[in-house]
Amino acid sequence: MNPLPARFHSGVISALAAAVLFGASTPFAKLLLSAFPPVALAGLLYAASGIGLLGWFGLRRVLFHHTRREAPLVRRDLPWLAAAIAAGGVVAPVLLMAGLTAMPAASAALLLNLEGVFTALLAWFVFRENVDRRIALGMGLIVLAGVLLSWGGRWGIYGLSLGAAAIAAACLGWAIDNNLTRKVSAADPVQIAGIKGLVAGAVNLGIAAAAGWTPPPLSALLGGAVVGLLGYGISLALFVRALRDIGTARTGAYFSTAPFIGAGLALLLLQETPGMLFWPAAVLMAAGVWLHFTERHEHDHVHDRLVHRHAHVHDAHHRHEHDFPWDGREPHTHVHEHRPLVHSHPHYPDIHHRHRH
Repeated sequence: MNPLPARFHSGVISALAAAVLFGASTPFAKLLLSAFPPVALAGLLYAASGIGLLGWFGLRRVLFHHTRREAPLVRRDLPWLAAAIAAGGVVAPVLLMAGLTAMPAASAALLLNLEGVFTALLAWFVFRENVDRRIALGMGLIVLAGVLLSWGGRWGIYGLSLGAAAIAAACLGWAIDNNLTRKVSAADPVQIAGIKGLVAGAVNLGIAAAAGWTPPPLSALLGGAVVGLLGYGISLALFVRALRDIGTARTGAYFSTAPFIGAGLALLLLQETPGMLFWPAAVLMAAGVWLHFTERHEHDHVHDRLVHRHAHVHDAHHRHEHDFPWDGREPHTHVHEHRPLVHSHPHYPDIHHRHRH
């Protein structure tokens, strides 16, 4: 088996595409803040993503039910998904808004970089995802670049204030969300992202309504819906797909490039001037991404017997027969068995390579 180099791997492409869409949404969301309070805008973005994705999910099932290529969520996935939504879609946004009311925005932006740190630490030390020096160094450079970008040379004292603690807790909530979502990432990313968006949107819109929010004109609502579908919905679906293919920490590292994409677009669209640390941060970010791009992880490893369901092609890990008529289309989805296997090839910590080292 000779997979594509890291830079062409589908999981890497999905993670970077998710970052591009989410990063591009930032300057547009900033423009929409003139018509929305932050909580209401967050609710609209999430709700639009959920409605759009679940609408496509339902339409796709009706139109293409005979050639379904993705596995739907099953009952055993629901506890993991519910816990992920509770942590990242309900608790974390409320903590973020509480923190934003108690500290400067610049300091808050700096603390938001903790999400990547917490995501990687949980993946490595709690969920036992593989990490080596190269990946750890790359992640460190990416996080440091994000810190420099959001700091921008502004000194702020936030110490151990309640606002800082609330935002740090929000980042931990999103990190828990990312790691728990990986547990269900074999299922349809569109369905997963749609459910998460709908629930998170309902919670945030409920908070905004309780605070007395009045919806703006229809044009602003439609603009927010488009930004939400692209920057939150499709982006999240691609993020879930990357979780399946390259693991949580690596997906989080690639996704951490989103602030630079947003900053770059802000320079063009909003004619903003980059801070004095923008370019050094860009160099650090590029170095960190390069370390991940050029990763090669290969060793003898054991595949235990495994029975599961997900979209797949008949590669070295899927040498099985079918007990139903098959038209030869790939990828396809059905329950299949992986027999015990020992071999060596380059691999990521995907759904077939969650072994210990």
